[in-house]
Amino acid sequence: MIKEFERTEKLERELHLRQLQVRRLLQITQAINNNVSADDLFSMYHSFLRQELNVDRMALFVRNPSADNEWNIATGIDLEGMPPPSEDMGKVLSKFTRSGILPEGSHPFLDNFVHIVPVLHKERPIAYILIGNFGGDEDMYERVQIITAITNVIAVAIENKRLFRRQIEQERLEADLDLGAKVQQMLIPDSFPVRDEYELSTIYKPKLGVGGDYLDYAEFDDEGKLIFCIGDFTGKGVSAALLMANFQANFHTLIEKRGSLYDFVKNINAAVYRITEGEKFVTFFVAEYDRQKNQLCYVNAGHPPAVLVTENGVQLLDKGTLVLGSIDELPFLEVGTVDLPRQSLVVTYTDGLTDLQNPAGETLDESLLNDFCRRQHGISARQFNDRLRVWLDDFRQGSEYPDDLTVLTCRIFYDGEDE
Repeated sequence: MIKEFERTEKLERELHLRQLQVRRLLQITQAINNNVSADDLFSMYHSFLRQELNVDRMALFVRNPSADNEWNIATGIDLEGMPPPSEDMGKVLSKFTRSGILPEGSHPFLDNFVHIVPVLHKERPIAYILIGNFGGDEDMYERVQIITAITNVIAVAIENKRLFRRQIEQERLEADLDLGAKVQQMLIPDSFPVRDEYELSTIYKPKLGVGGDYLDYAEFDDEGKLIFCIGDFTGKGVSAALLMANFQANFHTLIEKRGSLYDFVKNINAAVYRITEGEKFVTFFVAEYDRQKNQLCYVNAGHPPAVLVTENGVQLLDKGTLVLGSIDELPFLEVGTVDLPRQSLVVTYTDGLTDLQNPAGETLDESLLNDFCRRQHGISARQFNDRLRVWLDDFRQGSEYPDDLTVLTCRIFYDGEDE
């Protein structure tokens, strides 16, 4: 009779647990359908485990919404006096692929719990529940099964929210890049001058369709001068494109004043700083070729040195100042001046060129580039860039470009009288 009573009591207890499970699952499902927040779902989960299943200690780990490889405690019970994990728990938890008793000594944080329940979605872990003991003389197996079922529903719902949020962020990023690319296409000149006295030719490969590289030029036939420039802005997308648009407007406004290169660089630095307040900057190289004097004046503002190629070899054009926009007034500024021979090439580029690596991990450093440039004296700017493309493809052997790649090459041919 006693055994029959105990059996009946056990069945009633199991029935009660099943009713609890069904009722709570219905409540959680309704909450999910109503698109309640993740915090509210975690609160319902916490309340159910603590009040209805008498769990005395619990920690629920879920993926960081913004980082797949990081795991955070979303909710817990009786964790107040427990030191938090000193490292990310992803590697530690990934060792457990099925529910079970935690072995002693597996990890200092895990030693505070008895059970672990991994939650998998398409064979990928999306949550881990750590459980202590249950209050009273409870059927531990039944309760673990209920917790597993509830956790699965909660974790899948949270994972779906996370993936949906990531999709929205990705769509926003793609829209930002697309808009930035359209703005940038309007900023980069469609064509560059090819004359008997000089020629400009470019290579322009933004890595993501929109980059931070900038190039431009201005001609003043009445003075016999050509100004050309190249720059590299911090940031990507619309923010970089808008900064570039502002920079381009200032470039043409200030260059039209026909002042000295010294004053031009000081003024355009101040203009960039007014917009960015020092939070963003641009590396910049600008040169002015005077056809009458056959002379090149230039300023290098924190940019990779341009390479001047003549019959005597190569010369790095590195005189100048700091990057533009980092401070309101440049502390020093030097304008470099070079008297040119009859034929020369000026090769300017952004650091996407010298950051390039081959499959062996070797970097295309400045010495390799300078050696290549030294062998190209006497050819046109377009021929130089064509040869450079072939040389880069041979070097990288299929490796991806690590960043935006921009090259602006100026060939100069002087046909005047020697002084």
